[in-house]
Amino acid sequence: MPTSTPPGRTGPAEARARFRAGLAVHTAGWAPGRIRAHLAAVPVAWAQDLSLYCAANRHVLPVLDIGDSGGWTTRLAAGADLRTDLPRYRVWEDGGLVAEPSHVTGHWRDDLVPFLLGRPLSLDARLAAAGVPLRHLEQGRSLPLFVTNRSCRPAGRLSGPLVVAMRPVPAALVTTARAAGGPARFSQTGPVHAGDPAALGIRALSRPDFGTPVRPEPGDVPVFWASAVSLQAALMSARPPFALTEAPGHLLITDLSTETALAA
Repeated sequence: MPTSTPPGRTGPAEARARFRAGLAVHTAGWAPGRIRAHLAAVPVAWAQDLSLYCAANRHVLPVLDIGDSGGWTTRLAAGADLRTDLPRYRVWEDGGLVAEPSHVTGHWRDDLVPFLLGRPLSLDARLAAAGVPLRHLEQGRSLPLFVTNRSCRPAGRLSGPLVVAMRPVPAALVTTARAAGGPARFSQTGPVHAGDPAALGIRALSRPDFGTPVRPEPGDVPVFWASAVSLQAALMSARPPFALTEAPGHLLITDLSTETALAA
């Protein structure tokens, strides 16, 4: 298939096929209008803990789908293979990162239960519809993510810090951004903080813990929304014997339309 097709004109099935073929890029700007999902696959012995943790922190970790033990398909994306159709993965052993491959077919186990968690692409759609610029897309970058000094609610064997995504917003539009980020079926609620990053324990916006730095324009204010990458921080803390996740910024592009989220 042609590799010159611009990401913004690529449909979800074509995007997944290109990632399956080995293209490893962050998914910001790909297949506009489609919901993206985080992946976490854990042994069945840890699935109940993960489910409880997501339920306790549903504003951060909204669950879109839970697969069968050992299965690698999802109702969110027809024909998708969760082992190959994300651009890049992370392999965890005892809470430590051991690999970041483009496929995890050789790592997938019969006892793994895959969870797919909603990413606030619907928030980006709401912000854009409200006239709020999306600096990360303007600059061709993924969202910068930061580990904060706030904690998610512990549940089961999982606990960990809140991870947030930062979007620079023009000061005159911060109130608009807050309103645009209201509740939606597939997104988080409003921002957790706007303004001084030190209030969240963030030392430098130029050095995100995950993702890539995004350059604010003059007059922009940093606004922070909760990120489902918080789950990776919890896995690092709880140290399950094995887990698979997406690499930050390299998500599953689903067939779900953001129009569903915008109408929710």
